[in-house]
Amino acid sequence: MTVLRILVIGSGGREHALAWKLSQSPAVDRIFVCPGNGGTSLESKTTNVDVSPSDFPALVDFALKNEVSLVLPGPEQPLVDGIETFFRKVGIPVFGPTALAARMEGSKAFSKAFMDRHQIPTAKFKVFASSEVDQAIEYVRTCGFKVVLKASGLAAGKGVLLPETVDEAIAGLREIMVDNVFGAAGQEVVVEELLTGPEVSVLAFSDGYTVVPLPAAQDHKRIGEGDTGPNTGGMGAYAPAPVATPEVMDRIMKEVLQPTISGMRKEGFPFVGMLFTGLMITENGPKVLEYNVRFGDPETEALVLLLDPETDLASILLACAERRLDSVQVKTRPGYGVSVVLASQGYPGSYAKGKEITIGQMPSDVVPFHAGTSAVGGKIVTSGGRVLVVSAYAPTLRGALDAAYAGVTNIEFEGKVFRRDIAHRALSTKPSTGLTYAQAGVSVDAGNALVEAIKPYVRATRRSGADAEIGGFGGVFDLKATGYKDPVLVSGTDGVGTKLRVAMDVGLHDYVGIDLVAMSVNDLLVQGAEPLYFLDYFACSKLDVAVASRVIKGVADGCVQAGCALIGGETAEMPSMYHGDDYDLAGFAVGAVERHLILPQPNIAPGDVLLGLPSSGLHSNGFSLVRKVVALSGLSYSDPCPWDSSVTLGRALLEPTRIYIKSVLPAAQAGLLKGMSHITGGGFVENIPRVLPKGMGCFIDASTWELPPVFRFLMQRGGVEPLEMARTFNNGLGMVLVVAPDMASRAIEALQNAGEKNVYRIGEVTAQSGVEMRNLSAWS
Repeated sequence: MTVLRILVIGSGGREHALAWKLSQSPAVDRIFVCPGNGGTSLESKTTNVDVSPSDFPALVDFALKNEVSLVLPGPEQPLVDGIETFFRKVGIPVFGPTALAARMEGSKAFSKAFMDRHQIPTAKFKVFASSEVDQAIEYVRTCGFKVVLKASGLAAGKGVLLPETVDEAIAGLREIMVDNVFGAAGQEVVVEELLTGPEVSVLAFSDGYTVVPLPAAQDHKRIGEGDTGPNTGGMGAYAPAPVATPEVMDRIMKEVLQPTISGMRKEGFPFVGMLFTGLMITENGPKVLEYNVRFGDPETEALVLLLDPETDLASILLACAERRLDSVQVKTRPGYGVSVVLASQGYPGSYAKGKEITIGQMPSDVVPFHAGTSAVGGKIVTSGGRVLVVSAYAPTLRGALDAAYAGVTNIEFEGKVFRRDIAHRALSTKPSTGLTYAQAGVSVDAGNALVEAIKPYVRATRRSGADAEIGGFGGVFDLKATGYKDPVLVSGTDGVGTKLRVAMDVGLHDYVGIDLVAMSVNDLLVQGAEPLYFLDYFACSKLDVAVASRVIKGVADGCVQAGCALIGGETAEMPSMYHGDDYDLAGFAVGAVERHLILPQPNIAPGDVLLGLPSSGLHSNGFSLVRKVVALSGLSYSDPCPWDSSVTLGRALLEPTRIYIKSVLPAAQAGLLKGMSHITGGGFVENIPRVLPKGMGCFIDASTWELPPVFRFLMQRGGVEPLEMARTFNNGLGMVLVVAPDMASRAIEALQNAGEKNVYRIGEVTAQSGVEMRNLSAWS
């Protein structure tokens, strides 16, 4: 067994509670608390250290001389100031994050931007520098919601203002940004939407990969009962908070904690230590209020009593520091932990010190943790605003509260102040038996937000016959406005296939919407039809508005290319139907063609010429095989593309499908084409026969165009035979046209005039069914 010597940094009730629990570990030999308080040195194995907790070189020197094997900073300031680096340089592990990771607490502006980047649910916000007071004032006047004002930097837990009116908000901004009431912490101000609902604090161990939460707690910030008076560092806490149901905790884990830990690691500052997340449980689910990067106070004093007696806290801390949290068990026991803070009269303002404290007999399962106390002349006296924290455990919340307050009555000092209503929210709130749609995992607000976000994209697709306004029950299209004389409607529906998997793995969602439109409108085109309107279907387990907006913008871009209106769609949020952030797409297009121009024409005959039009790449078919080849190649989607080092492999594979409407439709409407084949899944071998009369076939000369490099990559890295390529991919030609021999030159001229730079004569219709692939050796 490893023998541990632990250096705890801090002097509050949190540090006493941690030392108390650590002293019970058989692996712990000595605990040094710097500077400690009047109670820490009373614990077994524990000694106070008279070294400044801000003098990191002196702390390192002490640790080396005393063979310290683990450092546990209690407060946030040493972590923000980079204490971890000092000890890492001498090989002593720290249970706590690097200075880079500690920015999650050190800068609210930074943490809000992080949440925004990783789509972690939080309040709407905007950040202002202290010099931008006028802009901040204008924002609170026009934002349309009640606000919370937060000093971005560290302010000892007190840098938050909750104005009731716009005038109060403006006054608060001036206090922070002009009067500097929070000092340097107010150099940046976060103005955010006021969320409503119960608050919870979730403390979670992490080693940068694994994250293990403790039961959710609720603390009491206000000095007065009924949550009145000024804010404090905390007047008490209890856990578990009943509002944090198993369902809520599951959402917090999936939507907040794991994405936070994963996001920090991906951005290059993995989090090691105790991630303390403050959350509001809103009607639409949990939303992050703030991150802290250390144990909470007074939450810790309640939570240590919930740790199973056999749970070794020292082993957990060391496992986190050594990046192996999954190798240890973090067990809690059923029941409730409660902490009640005893403060000095006058706190959180000025208060007297040096008042003698007497502590009588405590009931069983009650522990008085010292905070602002000192040992002077053999006596314990007050030395801080929060003096002691009386913590208790019991099988029921009522039992834990009764035990804690019984302990409070046995402690005396002049000016003792405490709240008598700790856990009043849990005791006064009857558990709701009714569920909401949001609690089931469906956010109506997110759906509404998506509609508003995509309206500008949709309006860009307006055309004759449709105003491209969405939000109604159905889309309307005026066919008469298009000028058709004897129209036949043509419809098509399609998806994007497993190309979506690549988009989700790469994290690039901007192009699959174009693919979705292309797959349907190109199918209309082969009937000779002009696409008129399009509808989309987006399905997911949890709607991510940012991702969905990018997808729908792609749909709108595709509609603009095709000349059709996006007149409606459906967004289906279906919890548990899809894995994680996965989503699926479907599209539906309707077009029109004059009856006498419907393709294919019945007069297709042997000898007719096949013209090929270039593709933009893979388009949207064959990606199951593509993904297999990439896996066999040993490359990742983030690697440079083998045939174009200016982009990643993932970006190259996601090149959107060509939409052929504007270059091909004029030739079709001029009667120059007998038929068309959209080369999708099945390649030439399966798709071209679909347009030919029964009993006829064709030959294709593979040497008449250059095989693009993406297809050569698939052949070489996957060992795919040329004939298999011909029956799977478009191989560089996304559309094949059938024209009469005497019309070929006119058709090619019309296509080139409409924008087709390269038109290839690739073969002919034959009297024998099937597709004969000639000169496939040219691909090798």
